Amino acid sequence: MPKDAPPRWDRRMQQRLARGEAAALGELYDRFASLVHGLAHRVLGDEGGADRVTREVFGYIWQHPDAYDPRQGSLRSWVAGIAQGRAVDRLRQAERDRGSREELEEKVRSANAAARADYIVTSMPAPLRAALELAYFQRRDYRQAAADLRISEDEARRRLRLGLQLLSTANALPQEDTAPPGYGPPGYGTPR
Repeated sequence: MPKDAPPRWDRRMQQRLARGEAAALGELYDRFASLVHGLAHRVLGDEGGADRVTREVFGYIWQHPDAYDPRQGSLRSWVAGIAQGRAVDRLRQAERDRGSREELEEKVRSANAAARADYIVTSMPAPLRAALELAYFQRRDYRQAAADLRISEDEARRRLRLGLQLLSTANALPQEDTAPPGYGPPGYGTPR
């Protein structure tokens, strides 16, 4: 099954969930549980907390399949948005008593940026990801990456530049601390 689901699959999955098909939830879980858990773990830094967020996210999806609007984006993005929102809420709740509001917000911003970076890397096309992995993990320059990937140096530079441009968006702060319309329960993600 391809990583990036076509919109038709997204709509069919939503319809199956709305009909209460338990098999659909299992299929959705198989497809996106590692994404949800990874994002939650990245934000919380806690395996148990990530497990709880994963259960909460799929429980929410099961109870509110109509909250997803295919016109707003892919099902994968919607699920990731719910996971990130739940994890950030759990982090805020856990940290509320342990530090100043500024420290908490800085930790939340940092965790959000890290989770967005993880999501961007896992969502980017394999050729871009492969070039970035060579450059970052194996310390290859664009010439070495081109040779390793058996592509032209110009193509290696293009892939690295595009991959880094995508990653640079991870630090961009959202306009508001709210989910886009159709991405979460009413009132979910609103500032406190």
